[in-house]
Amino acid sequence: MHSLVINTELLQRYDVAGPRYTSYPTADRFVEAFAEADYVQVLQQRRDGWAAKASPLSLYVHIPFCESLCYYCACNKIITKHHARGAEYLRYLEREVDLNIAHLGHGQVVSQLHLGGGSPTFLSDEELTQLMAMLRRNFQFVSAGEYSVEIDPRTVSRTRLAHLAELGFNRLSFGLQDFEAAVQKAVHRIQPAEQVFDLVAASRELGFESVNVDLIYGLPLQTPETFERTLALVTQLRPDRIALYAYAHLPERFKPQRRIHTQDLPPAASKLVMLSSAMRVLMAAGYVYVGMDHFALPTDALAVAKRQGRLHRNFQGYSTQPDGDLIALGVSSISCLGPTFSQNVKTLDDYYDLLNQGRLPVVRGLALSRDDLVRRSVIMALMCQGSVLFESVELSFLVDFRHYFAAELTALALMQDQGLLTLDDSGLHVTALGWFFVRGIAMVFDKYLQADQNRARFSKIL
Repeated sequence: MHSLVINTELLQRYDVAGPRYTSYPTADRFVEAFAEADYVQVLQQRRDGWAAKASPLSLYVHIPFCESLCYYCACNKIITKHHARGAEYLRYLEREVDLNIAHLGHGQVVSQLHLGGGSPTFLSDEELTQLMAMLRRNFQFVSAGEYSVEIDPRTVSRTRLAHLAELGFNRLSFGLQDFEAAVQKAVHRIQPAEQVFDLVAASRELGFESVNVDLIYGLPLQTPETFERTLALVTQLRPDRIALYAYAHLPERFKPQRRIHTQDLPPAASKLVMLSSAMRVLMAAGYVYVGMDHFALPTDALAVAKRQGRLHRNFQGYSTQPDGDLIALGVSSISCLGPTFSQNVKTLDDYYDLLNQGRLPVVRGLALSRDDLVRRSVIMALMCQGSVLFESVELSFLVDFRHYFAAELTALALMQDQGLLTLDDSGLHVTALGWFFVRGIAMVFDKYLQADQNRARFSKIL
């Protein structure tokens, strides 16, 4: 895969905007007609359903606070150095949990927890202890679950990592992005390599099961040569997982990105070289290419899930957890319960106001149609396994795949001619070359995107 040569015509044709497909339909399709009452209904359906007793929950908690602004960031965050705001936020999180439990029932089994943000480590050790105690009072955490937290290396020490281990976290994700000093300065995130190496070493000594680092390619002042140096350091660091994201420059949507000068951004051709280099370097170092933006050591659970065909994709990226129910807590977070999505309000004032009224802070969502469910299965199979077996879809949804997707299969003919995929009697299979363009292949099955050609809200797929 890493030795593939991609011609200019392919680059130009697929240098377009498109979704990352952490969900389908994508969040921009959520509607305000789906609101609190609809969310309450699905909570109650889970509580009363027979399947709920055998299906563990996943929890996501959004902590929006950061001490410092990273210019590339598109997350929902609040920049502040006033740490008292964390204590206030926790009080409202507990109110939200209480309202959920009132409809869901106490003691639901949880097998996966992720703290994201923002910077979860903005909270003090005492506040993190308080948060975990509150969650454990309301939910039943299994002993062999996946409990992860995002780490800003600038906000933790070995002592803080030890405290996270004591609280039951067994997976860490470090925001690294790039080791180059000039790039770090350009995005306003200075963190010396020595600091990251020391923290990762401490994580291993403390017994964390998996350590992930996030990298971003396409940042200002990055070149293929500078990114090679970052990759060389990453292979020395040797984390269990690597999430490699393409920078999505959308300054019209995300105000902090306006501080990044467009002329400093690498062109699409250079970004593709960086992606190709990452595949070459990381695979040569023994990493398994899991999918679009993830690599893992062969012994890591993510690589095992890839081999066994158990890989899934959700709002946190690739996951080993099956497509179960997700309850998301905190401002702007998105829950997935049954065939529905529900999103909380995006501002802290609105979040606090609704909870003060005794209301769940759901502002919009979506109840998926049968067509949504069929297309979601196809898109997620492409993104996770790189193939779609016609028979599997037909048995699951009682459709004739070739008839149902006749227009899409016709549209894929050009991609087949370009060597991005193969079509045979069994199904559709992404080639090694096609993995570079897998988002573009998935877009063919996106009914909403085909009906709406305004894609400016999405990042470039390369």
